[in-house]
Amino acid sequence: MKTIDQHYIDGRFVASHGSEVIDLVSPTDRSVIGRVTLGDEEDARAAVRAARRAFKTYSISSLEDRADYLQRLHDAIMARAPEHIAIRTLEYGGVARHNAFSIQGSAKVFLNMRKTLEEMPFRKRVGAAEVLLKPVGVAALITPWNSAIFMVCNKLAPALAAGCTVVVKPSESSALQIRLLVECIDAAGLPPGVVNVVNGRGDVVGDELTRHPDVAKVSFTGSTTVGKAVMRNAAETVKRVTLELGGKSAHIVLDDADADAAAAFALSAAFMNNGQACIAGTRLLVPEHRLAEMKAALLKASSQWKVGDPADDSSALGPLANARQFDRVQGYIRRGIEEGATLLLGGEGHPPGLEAGYFARPTIFVDVRNDMTIAREEIFGPVLSVIAYRTEDEAVEIANDSIYGLQGWISTGDPVRGKAIAERIEAGAVMVNRIFDLFDEAGVPAGGFKQSGIGREFGVYGLSEYLGTRAVFA
Repeated sequence: MKTIDQHYIDGRFVASHGSEVIDLVSPTDRSVIGRVTLGDEEDARAAVRAARRAFKTYSISSLEDRADYLQRLHDAIMARAPEHIAIRTLEYGGVARHNAFSIQGSAKVFLNMRKTLEEMPFRKRVGAAEVLLKPVGVAALITPWNSAIFMVCNKLAPALAAGCTVVVKPSESSALQIRLLVECIDAAGLPPGVVNVVNGRGDVVGDELTRHPDVAKVSFTGSTTVGKAVMRNAAETVKRVTLELGGKSAHIVLDDADADAAAAFALSAAFMNNGQACIAGTRLLVPEHRLAEMKAALLKASSQWKVGDPADDSSALGPLANARQFDRVQGYIRRGIEEGATLLLGGEGHPPGLEAGYFARPTIFVDVRNDMTIAREEIFGPVLSVIAYRTEDEAVEIANDSIYGLQGWISTGDPVRGKAIAERIEAGAVMVNRIFDLFDEAGVPAGGFKQSGIGREFGVYGLSEYLGTRAVFA
């Protein structure tokens, strides 16, 4: 069992001023695997002071130096990739096939941002003025537990490339994963104070960072409810804010799609990362006249989604992250049954033999209406709702009938037709016959419409979130 009682401030591991201690519990068997001492407001203020001091010199560092730091961070993470994968399995319950993808992607965002840095015009002539792009200041990066390492790296890369210094407030339940990441950051040899990390609760450390007058920028990934609170706090000092929030993404199966291919694609989109993904395609829209065929195809494809010990390479689904999440998913399954949806697969409770951990049964509902709770609210578990539609226009209407607009998915035999439908979907990204492209070197933007957030991540779009424009007339 590992004890974590330090934060990373001003280039050093320092003792926590806060004294609250919480247990870190394995989701696989509910054993205590670690303890973490949580920081308080004073720890957050110390980190902001360090970041503000470092900003004076880091903000005027050369682009070549920043590119070198990004390369070093990539190399430091990859040098300990097996350790990252092991700790993600232990603390989070991630399965092998997703762990490798997540850790490689976490490192790769630094290389992608290095490439973006080379392409970004930091000086541009506009009429009689020269427009300069300048770092906005100290950035607070607040990240969730469902992809702990990736979420930190995804925000850290553009902030550092822009010339900002940062304070990271990761999820307190990911302390083991983040400690290993911080050791990699320390090994990369960035100047003291450029990157600071404080473990703590969102309503303590997070609130302090989002209100602190010396924080110029907040980037938050998490629930829509908390995102609204972040925006309210940030408004007091008019901070820049990027929010990547919840989703209830629709996956439209067009009437020309191959049933087996569409079913396999649909389950991958819905059950990725143990179903704990904001972009998950959790509403599957199926042509009414092909509903029976798609039910059979989904049942067939579900055999590939074995639930089991995440350390077992044959497991496709591991446990949910914690007891609260398990109870939340069980509550939604009950609600779906109460509201009249029909179980095609799964249901309440644990899979047989897996009662010791927070394992949920992969669940597929049919006879779902778009006004049911399971079709409206983000469940964040392996639960898929199948909704029938009659016409293409109705499918688009159902897909867009949501407070969310993060992601969309389309299965079709005709990619040109699929692209035309994709352009009608109110979402920040739409995948046509493909599962995931967010690590693309081209820096394709990611982010949401409506209550799925504001701002964008990746590439020049993500880098721009940390830069301000200055017009100089001379």
